[in-house]
Amino acid sequence: MEQKRLKRDPSQASPAGKASADSLLSPEASPLFLLPVLTIMAAAFAVIVPFFFKNNPSGHDFEFHLFSWMEVLGQWKQGVAYPRWAALAHWGYGEARFVFYPPASWTLGAALGALLPWKVAPGVYIWVALCASGLSMFLLARRCLRRNDAIFAAALYAANPYYIVIVYWRSAFAELLAGALLPLLLLCALRVEREGGGMIVPLGLVVAAAWLTNAPSAVMVNYSLVLLVVIVALVRRSPRVLLHGGIAVLLGAALAAFYILPAAYEEKWVNIAEVLAPGVRPQDNFLFTIINDADHNRFNLLVSLTATTEIIMLAGVAWFARRWRKQQPETWWTLTAWTIAATLLMFSFSFILWQHLPKLRFVQLPWRWLLCLNVAFALLVTVGARRVFSRVLVCAVMLIVIVVVWRRVQQPWWDTAADIEEMHATIDDGEGYEGVDEYVPIGADAYELKKDARRVAIEGDARARIQVLQWSPESKLFIAEVSKPAELVLRLFNYPAWRVEVNTQAVAAETRETTGQMVIPVEAGRNRVRVTFIRTGDRTVGGWISGTTLLLMIVFAMQHKRRDRRETPG
Repeated sequence: MEQKRLKRDPSQASPAGKASADSLLSPEASPLFLLPVLTIMAAAFAVIVPFFFKNNPSGHDFEFHLFSWMEVLGQWKQGVAYPRWAALAHWGYGEARFVFYPPASWTLGAALGALLPWKVAPGVYIWVALCASGLSMFLLARRCLRRNDAIFAAALYAANPYYIVIVYWRSAFAELLAGALLPLLLLCALRVEREGGGMIVPLGLVVAAAWLTNAPSAVMVNYSLVLLVVIVALVRRSPRVLLHGGIAVLLGAALAAFYILPAAYEEKWVNIAEVLAPGVRPQDNFLFTIINDADHNRFNLLVSLTATTEIIMLAGVAWFARRWRKQQPETWWTLTAWTIAATLLMFSFSFILWQHLPKLRFVQLPWRWLLCLNVAFALLVTVGARRVFSRVLVCAVMLIVIVVVWRRVQQPWWDTAADIEEMHATIDDGEGYEGVDEYVPIGADAYELKKDARRVAIEGDARARIQVLQWSPESKLFIAEVSKPAELVLRLFNYPAWRVEVNTQAVAAETRETTGQMVIPVEAGRNRVRVTFIRTGDRTVGGWISGTTLLLMIVFAMQHKRRDRRETPG
């Protein structure tokens, strides 16, 4: 009787549903994997259908990301494999953007720009990111659901309401890409007790990938992992889960040290505090918060209505999915705890946590926790709404909410192909683009810069002849012939990673007050000046830590695999 009852329960996984993620990707399983892939691809494509009629939605971060992609591709063509200095930011004065912004999104965006027209690249990027999210959700859902239910959960996750807000109003491309990691985080956390040390490396890879994709999402991933392993440890009464989770956090950070260490060390060289400026601080972005900014308030209302709808629907389906508590206790309690934590952190009464928990304030926008909430949303809607009509109703409500906020609260902005071509032209002709305040060197005011300034100018009344021989992103070379000792002012922010040589001798560059430009003292006569963006000590140490960690992870994984083979009968 028990077997028959379980077979009738569409939420209970079949034996195949309990197979590991690795078996789902095996050659024998590939025919079974084709339908989920096609369904997820179709759901992701449905999200971007309006692109074909309206061009590209230009959300809050659209220009930031697109200019970054264009600049990275331009630097690749000049032989800079891993850019650090965004040379064309702030109209050619530059900024250390790629030291602080994780590389995954701008690497993928630049690669797409190398293969496709720029007007198409954003849409393809979004489609790829949504497909990745759907596939990762399918791997998670297949652990505890039947195949068809797992497909629905994957499609729902790929087209969830918060993703649509990101795509059409925020253009937060790195955050969108990070969403693909969250189902994998939960999958690994649920398997860590059963597989023990074997899951440390996968968990560490997820944590590292989060750091290399989006820093605010990485903070959420680390806090989420702590919560998830605590719940699993309590349900399973297995303290070793906490140890494995802690090792994974450290392992992930060490693997991503080539990015994390320079970003953390060099914060003191830039105005990083601007990431918490009024308007983007946690206290300004709790649900239904109103400040003295009409545009901010409209968008906050839009995302608040979306979040509230999801929370209410999630509470409703959770009631109908409550029987899952006995069938899948680990999954149920981890999802419940994760959902409650994410929901509470979006409301203003949690502000004390934002003030005192380490680095939590750098998530900036409390409603970003919708990224985590949507993992539970996709799974619990699938389990709680078992009938086709119920699922269609959920999707219809989601669509209605999006249409209402689109029409009544704030419509998306759009960029045409001509707009994007104009952006690309500013890169090609070296004119540059507007940078961001948080990456400007300390003491510099980007709003005092002159867009038409020469690359090299002379201070004072000395007569000078300047010949620029090279002006690439990480290397400047010019000859200055001056009639008497003088100071040369460059169209370049002075940043500690720049090394200056005059006639092969190292010279300490100075900083121009207010503008933060580099000032180089030279003697009378002919001066051959070279300015190079060097590999600082923090970058070297970070690279060694990452390389060593990767090697140790490979050795550990190989040893664990050999041990499993010895312990497996036959």
